[in-house]
Amino acid sequence: MIVQDVINHLETLAPLAYAEDFDNVGLLLGNKKAKLTGVLVTLDTLETVVDEAIEKKCNLIVSFHPIIFKGLKKLTGKNYVERVVLKAIKHDIAIYAIHTALDNALQGVNDMICNRLELTNKQILIPQSKTIKKLTTYVPKSEAEQLRTALFNVGAGNIGNYDDCSFNVEGIGTYKGNENSNPSIGEKGVLHTEEETKITITYAKHLESKILKTLFKTHSYEEVAYEITPLENKNQNIGMGMIGEFENPMDALNFLNYVKTKMNTECIRHSALTDKSIRRVAVLGGSGSFAIQAAKASGADAFISADLKYHDFFTAENNILLADIGHYESEQFTKNLLVAYLTKKITNFAVVLSNTNTNPVKYF
Repeated sequence: MIVQDVINHLETLAPLAYAEDFDNVGLLLGNKKAKLTGVLVTLDTLETVVDEAIEKKCNLIVSFHPIIFKGLKKLTGKNYVERVVLKAIKHDIAIYAIHTALDNALQGVNDMICNRLELTNKQILIPQSKTIKKLTTYVPKSEAEQLRTALFNVGAGNIGNYDDCSFNVEGIGTYKGNENSNPSIGEKGVLHTEEETKITITYAKHLESKILKTLFKTHSYEEVAYEITPLENKNQNIGMGMIGEFENPMDALNFLNYVKTKMNTECIRHSALTDKSIRRVAVLGGSGSFAIQAAKASGADAFISADLKYHDFFTAENNILLADIGHYESEQFTKNLLVAYLTKKITNFAVVLSNTNTNPVKYF
């Protein structure tokens, strides 16, 4: 196996197309064609983590957080980021970061939190928009079925619980090739009329290159006429945060104690306790203050996240219980998720769970 083989598995779980625009995800360092010796999975890539990778003979580190977030103008070892990069380069270790691609994945960070808390009826809290696209193309009527089937086979036409979805309209197409043309149907310089089928089909954004490659390969025309339109539809399977429900509600104090145990956190900062029972719970791993209003709008009784500021707690307004469990604590089980996933996909190489605690926050 090579590094790229692992990347292919990771990008099936969490396509990079759904990472947030501000993020820096993917292969940050190393040669994707390098022969794989082992994979070390961590939440953060620190010098101690690189040392662990060296010791365990892993030449690929899969990290949740990206060690390189902003541009590096120099590599002198003056800070921990530069030292990590230099040490990884020296020992031929590749570093891959998955971050918000996994945040937005259906079976990602927030799904893991829901599973830890044993929440059911899970749904995405803030679905992404413009992640569904529409392809419109025109093909000779006799070739329409062949093209539709080829597009279906690479993932186009999936809508919710339905596959092979398309809309088709028959009409007349005209074209006349110039002296440099080489038409597959008709003659250059002569106006040609062809019975055509207009095919409209939707697809997930991350499949675009595969969809277009299939279109061009299957279509018989020298010049393929097509249009791509981003749709405003919310993608219910991609987005930030998640909401779920307890089978048996609990009061606020018992809820906090339960979360503290399940999420293995030493401290929970929270808003004023409410009188309502906690049944419906919204979660968002990492910094999640931006999702407070979405959690309230969803009817959540509580919202679990991290990095809430002083004034954020006022926004609870006794309508919702806000629980800040800590940034590291909210994401700490992400590496377990990745190890479990990769272990199922890769059976002939070691996928190692890093035992380095990278939490920079200490409690007194």
